[in-house]
Amino acid sequence: MGFQMRITSKGQVTIPAHIREQAGLLPNTEVEVEFDGNVVKIVRAAEARKPGRGARVVAHLRGRGSVKMTTDEIMALTRGE
Repeated sequence: MGFQMRITSKGQVTIPAHIREQAGLLPNTEVEVEFDGNVVKIVRAAEARKPGRGARVVAHLRGRGSVKMTTDEIMALTRGE
């Protein structure tokens, strides 16, 4: 059973919610578009894209801290106590 939808001027189409849920296509899921000359298919991408700049910065800084403070000490410092 198919559903008729309209493609926007930007080439976008909305996949009905129940189909997205059944296919496991959550927000920010990477997909690939395949075309065999007749049929257009949207499939979940085989591999995720490279991590963004923020994730790379966090990974680079992880474990580099040298100050040993408890959460209470940090909170007191930020509050000016």
